[in-house]
Amino acid sequence: MWKPCPFTRHAALIVYIVLEIFIHSVKGLNVCTSGSATSCEECLLIHPSCAWCAQEDFGQARTLNSRCDFSQNLQKRGCDDPFIENPRSGSSLLRSKPLSSKGSGVTQYDVIQIYPQKISLSLRPGDQTSFEVQVRPVEDYPVDLYYLMDLSLSMKDDLDTIRNLGTKLAEEMRKLTSNFRLGFGSFVDKNISPFSYTAPKYQDNPCNGYKLFPNCVPTFGFRHLLSLTDKVDRFNEEVQKQLVSRNRDAPEGGFDAILQAAVCKEKIGWRKEAYHLLVFATDDVPHLALDGKLGGLVHPHDGQCHLNDKNEYSAANMMDYPSLALLGEKLAENNIFLIFAVTKRHYVLYKNLTALIPGTTVEILDQDSKNIIQLIVNAYNNIRSKVELSVWDHPEDLNLAFTATCQDGQPLTGLRKCADLKIGDTVSFNITVDARGCPPKGTRKGFIIRPVGFKDRLEVSVDYRCDCSCTYYTKSNSSRCNSAGTYSCGMCHCEPGYLGARCECEEGEVDHQHLSACREAEGKQVCSGRGECSCNQCLCYESEFGKIYGTFCECDDFSCARHKGILCSGHGECHCGECKCHAGYIGDNCNCSTETASCASDDGKICSGRGSCVCGRCQCTEPGAFGDTCEKCPTCPDACGTKSATSPYCQFSYAAPPVWTGLKYITFYKTLPPHCVENQHLADDLNVFHCRFEKARLTPSTRSDMHFTHSPTPLQPLIPPSPTIQPALKVCVENVNRVFKKQKSEKASGPDGVSSRTETSLLTVRRLSSWLSGAVLTTWS
Repeated sequence: MWKPCPFTRHAALIVYIVLEIFIHSVKGLNVCTSGSATSCEECLLIHPSCAWCAQEDFGQARTLNSRCDFSQNLQKRGCDDPFIENPRSGSSLLRSKPLSSKGSGVTQYDVIQIYPQKISLSLRPGDQTSFEVQVRPVEDYPVDLYYLMDLSLSMKDDLDTIRNLGTKLAEEMRKLTSNFRLGFGSFVDKNISPFSYTAPKYQDNPCNGYKLFPNCVPTFGFRHLLSLTDKVDRFNEEVQKQLVSRNRDAPEGGFDAILQAAVCKEKIGWRKEAYHLLVFATDDVPHLALDGKLGGLVHPHDGQCHLNDKNEYSAANMMDYPSLALLGEKLAENNIFLIFAVTKRHYVLYKNLTALIPGTTVEILDQDSKNIIQLIVNAYNNIRSKVELSVWDHPEDLNLAFTATCQDGQPLTGLRKCADLKIGDTVSFNITVDARGCPPKGTRKGFIIRPVGFKDRLEVSVDYRCDCSCTYYTKSNSSRCNSAGTYSCGMCHCEPGYLGARCECEEGEVDHQHLSACREAEGKQVCSGRGECSCNQCLCYESEFGKIYGTFCECDDFSCARHKGILCSGHGECHCGECKCHAGYIGDNCNCSTETASCASDDGKICSGRGSCVCGRCQCTEPGAFGDTCEKCPTCPDACGTKSATSPYCQFSYAAPPVWTGLKYITFYKTLPPHCVENQHLADDLNVFHCRFEKARLTPSTRSDMHFTHSPTPLQPLIPPSPTIQPALKVCVENVNRVFKKQKSEKASGPDGVSSRTETSLLTVRRLSSWLSGAVLTTWS
C-alpha cells in the first residue's frame, strides 16, 4: 500500500512543534520576527514554520515585521485563525493502479511495475515532504534483443560462430520469457580518412592487397539488417549473408551504431511493453566525440535517426561521433539496456564506461564468440536482478533524497537502487523532496521518476506554496494607507517618499523625542549604527557585502560562519548571524553532510555495521575495525563470516620476541575462535604470512606451509606454561613434524645447504613452541 510519507501524519505534527520550539529557543532568536518581512510572501520565504497575520487591526502599536511569527505566537497575540496565512507541505495520490505480477498474456499492455503512477506535491519554500515508491519487476515480461555486431576484419571468426546463433539463443531466452524477439545490425566505421582506406583501389575492396584475407565488402558506418522479429530463422539467414569489411585504425565506429539503434525506434521495431536489450559485440575500443574532427567533421551529433531507404546510416560522414552524455541520454529515453560484449583485453575500459552510462553492463566475450549465448543470458539475469531509480526533468530548486528498502527490509539511506533481486520481489524507496525557493513564473513545476530501463514511470507535479491567499484582496491607493500606499494582507505598502504603518509620514521627518523607538535597548546605538531613524522606524543602510535588515538593523545575511571562505559552506542560507542549512547538511557552517551513500559497504550496511557515518565518512567504533567503510576488522567476531574454509593454520598468543628461522621472523598469537581455525583466506584480512619450509626446486605439490598471524601490536601475552594453548601447539608441532619427515625422506639437498637450514629452522620453531607451552613435545625424527 502506498504511503504519502511518515512525516505527513501524526509524526509531522510532532516534528513541526518540536522544530518551532527549538528554533524559538536557540539563543533567544525568533527566526520569523528577526527576518524583517514586509509582506506575506517574504514571511513565507523566511522559514517553513513562519506564519503571517493578515488581520487589519493586529499589532498596530508594534513594528512592521511583527505580523510574521510562529502561528501559536500570532494566536496568543490576538490574531484570529481565519487571518493566519500558514500553507503546509504535503502530497496527494492522483493515479495508483496496483502492481502486476506477470508480464505476458492478454493483459501485457496493462502491466504495471511502479506504484503509484502519478502524485501531486504541495511544497512551501524551505520545507520538505516525503512519499513512497514501490517497484516490482514482473515475471515473464516480453524481451526485445537487438544484436549489434562489429564486422571489421578482426571479427571474422566471431561472424562464423554466430551464423546459427538465432535458434540457440531463442531456445535459452524462452526459458526466461515466453515472448522473445530478435533483431540484427552491423557496423564498421566512417568511410573517410583517417578512419578508413580511401584510395580508389580500396573503395570496392578495402582488403585489396591484404594477403591473409584479400576480399571484403566496402567500409560502412552502420547497417540495420533485421527488424525485431519472433522468427529466429530469419536472423540466421541474415547473418549467413554477411561478410566482413576493413577499416584503417584500431577504434571502431560502434557508438554511431548504438545511437542509431536506440533512436530509430520504428525501423528497429522496439515495443513499448518489453525489455529492450542492445547487445554490442566488438573486439576493440570505440571512437568518441571529437575524434571526428580528425576527419574534418566539426558538427556534433544531433542525436536524431538518420537511416535511409536502404537502412544504412546516411550521416556517418557528416557528423562527429556521439558523446557519452548523448549516448546515455538516448538509451535512457528509449528504455534500452546496453550490454557490452567485449574481449578480455578491453574489459576494463568498457567497465569504466558503464559507470557513465546508466543501465549498462559489460561481459567478457571469447575471441571467437563461442560464449555469446551464456554471456547474453548472464547479462539479462544481471539486469533483471537490479532496480535503480533515475530522475528526469529535475528542477534546480528542488533537492531529492532517497532511502532504499530492499528485499531484506532494511532502510539504506542515500541509496536509490537494490540488487540481488528475484523476479517478483517488491522493493520500495522513500523519497524526500525539499524546496529551496520559489521558481520564476512560467518554470516547469514537476519531474519524473523512472526505474532505469523500464517503460513505467511516476509523474510528480509540484505546487509551490509561494503565494498568500490574502493577496487576492489587495487594493491600491487605499484610504487605510492615507491614499499613499497599497493595502495588502493587513498592512500598507507605501508609495515612494512615504513611511509609517499607515503611510502617515513623509521621508526625512524625524521626531527626536521618539528616537528610542529605533534603539534595541537603552544605551544601544540608534538602528544599531547601521541605519537611520525615520518616522520612528529604522531605515537600514545598503552594504556591498549583502543585506542589512531587522527592526533595529541588527541582522544581516553575510556575517555567518564560513568554511573554506564560503558562507555557510554553500549549503545553507545566512539568517541574522546563523546558518540555516539546506536539507542534507548540518553544523554551524553547514559543512557536514548527512548523506550516507559514501559510507555504505559492499553488503549495503552503513560502515559495515562497525561504526557510524559522520559528515559522509565512517568513524569506526568497533575495536580493531578500519578501512573506508570499516570493512576490515581482524579481531571482530564476524571476521570469518563470509570466508570459505579450506586449509588449517595455527595461531598463538605472543609470549616472546620474534624468532628468525632462517626463512622469516615468526611471531605467535592466541588461537582464533573455532569458526576461524580452518580458514586460509582469512590471511588477507589478518595480514597472515606463510612460514614456508621447503627444499630447493620442489614443486608446489610437495611444499607445506605453516601460517602465522603477523601484527605490529602484540596481543595480551600468555605467561607460560599455559595449558590453554597446548592443543593449538600440538597441531602446529604435528605439521612441523610432517614437513620435516617428508623432506628427510626425499633426501634432497641443494648445493647451498637448504636442507640443513630448513632443519635448523624447524628446530627453532620446536624450541620456541616448547618454551611457550612448557610441554614435552614429540621428537622431530
